[in-house]
Amino acid sequence: MRFEEQLLMDLKAEMTARNDRSRRIGRRLLAGAAVAGLAAVAAVAVPLLSGPEPAYAVSKNPNGTLTVELKEFRDADQLEQDLKDLGVTADVTYLKPYTKCQDGRGALVGGGYDTPEEWRKSVHYKVARPANKAFVIDPRQVGKGQTVLLEFTENPNGPYKSQLKAEVVEGSVKPCVPEHDPTQVG
Repeated sequence: MRFEEQLLMDLKAEMTARNDRSRRIGRRLLAGAAVAGLAAVAAVAVPLLSGPEPAYAVSKNPNGTLTVELKEFRDADQLEQDLKDLGVTADVTYLKPYTKCQDGRGALVGGGYDTPEEWRKSVHYKVARPANKAFVIDPRQVGKGQTVLLEFTENPNGPYKSQLKAEVVEGSVKPCVPEHDPTQVG
């Protein structure tokens, strides 16, 4: 074999080897791009499949109370249903800052309260208490035919995200008619 023929054969072998390496690298790059693409699709699809984060979470405590953690002021009807499923009839209202529901939405259990002492002794004080970014409902404070009114007012300038007013009424409940609340300073 002549030198030129040997050189040509070596050159062809080198070109074939380069092409093989190039194809392997191309396949690896293509596979890597496909995996990255699938990961990107999964990162977008998983939140879409699981839906938006829930507006609240309700959990039952060992002592029979319920802890409700509010994350957003939405889905009041669903929160009412979830509480009903756990034995508490509730009317949940979300209000804008500096507003409240008009008084007289129903007959207050145990009558009204005029002083802080009367308030602390009332069922209204005992039915729902704030608890570390949540509130706790005591179902034992809500009897048959009674409804706990839960009114949440947004409080953007206060130390807490919202204010809670809870009252227990007997019988029918009138809808909330929002009005200005002069007790809220803003």
